[in-house]
Amino acid sequence: MNHEDLLTVVHQNLCACALDLNLNKNIEALLKLPRRELHVSIPVMMDDGRIKTFQGFRVQYNSARGPTKGGIRFHPAEIVNTIRGLAAIMTWKCALHDLPLGGAKGGVICNPKEMSKKELEKLSRAYIRAVADFIGPGRDIPAPDVYTNEQVMAWMMDEYSIITGRASFGVVTGKPIALGGSEGRHDATARGGWMAICEAAAQTGMELAGATVAIQGYGNVGYNAALCGHELYGSKVVAVSDSKGAVYQPEGLDPRAVMAHKTTAGTVAGFAGAAGITNEELLELDVDILIPAALENVITLDNADRIQARIIAEFANGPTTKDADAILGPKGIHIIPDFLCNGGGVIVSYFEMVQNFNMDHWPEEEVYRRLDAKMTAAYRQVFEATKKYDVGMRQAAYSVAVERVVTAMMDRGWI
Repeated sequence: MNHEDLLTVVHQNLCACALDLNLNKNIEALLKLPRRELHVSIPVMMDDGRIKTFQGFRVQYNSARGPTKGGIRFHPAEIVNTIRGLAAIMTWKCALHDLPLGGAKGGVICNPKEMSKKELEKLSRAYIRAVADFIGPGRDIPAPDVYTNEQVMAWMMDEYSIITGRASFGVVTGKPIALGGSEGRHDATARGGWMAICEAAAQTGMELAGATVAIQGYGNVGYNAALCGHELYGSKVVAVSDSKGAVYQPEGLDPRAVMAHKTTAGTVAGFAGAAGITNEELLELDVDILIPAALENVITLDNADRIQARIIAEFANGPTTKDADAILGPKGIHIIPDFLCNGGGVIVSYFEMVQNFNMDHWPEEEVYRRLDAKMTAAYRQVFEATKKYDVGMRQAAYSVAVERVVTAMMDRGWI
């Protein structure tokens, strides 16, 4: 399955939950369309004196529950249909975790790995100039995503502040601590995902201490997923991967040692004492917990019948296709769907917004306490919905989220 299909997968899941909710066809059709989107051309002077024009997007999918929220990704293979699908997922994610926010997503077609820091700063600032009238506190608040980070957010916040003529720390989240960032943001997605795994383990009778874990993707989310599992829950991380390869050690890997190797070598591949395997082989390992933590569409019709994990915890957005879901469910694999499992990032982003608005700064333990409450409540609400509608976790999560969005649209008189 290719990236263009992500929006189709979102639509298929929406259609399924529309039957549970008895939505009429007009409402269902409206929910399949983004309310607004912006396409921009971004000229940047490169270090060699060339003017290179990058294509960028910002999609605001639905703002019924509040200002839209969603990351900005810099990726060479980015396309707007992926951005639309991710903006839709953000809409359901914010609703599912009961945040007063809608969903959005942004992207720029570029390869940050081939750009200097100076070029990356120019692109970040130019993107914000191009979309400045489209975003802002109370309207649309971006955040980091694939190949963007707190430094990129700092540049974007600073550029927006220059444009508006006032300090606008609240225009983005995921900022450095010194610029209004929140404690606990660096590992929020991973830590929140493990909070959901704890609930799933309780439901399935799994003991997390000693449970085997394979993690596909070893960027910020994947690395912190490994750390949390290893250091907080005593799970055994037996395999990890990145875009250049994967390693497997049935006795367990030291996540920090693997990251030290990756920092030096540029990849996890070749880590001493571990066997080299492919990304595809990692997904099919016989493990207790499989964590897809990279890009979308990695568990598909082609490999679903070979997946052996007892729990799939979707730390990435859209890693499992609809066709694959239909195979995994009957096999008894417990899936924690993406916008439930990886909601920790947007939850702590919301906490950052609250802190910025109140000119406050919470200690890390307060952030984690509030995060745990949100993740646990969302998981339990979805699990209850599986029994109410007699459906799997993903369809139940969609039903809970979509019902909340539809209620807001009705209350506002949109439908």
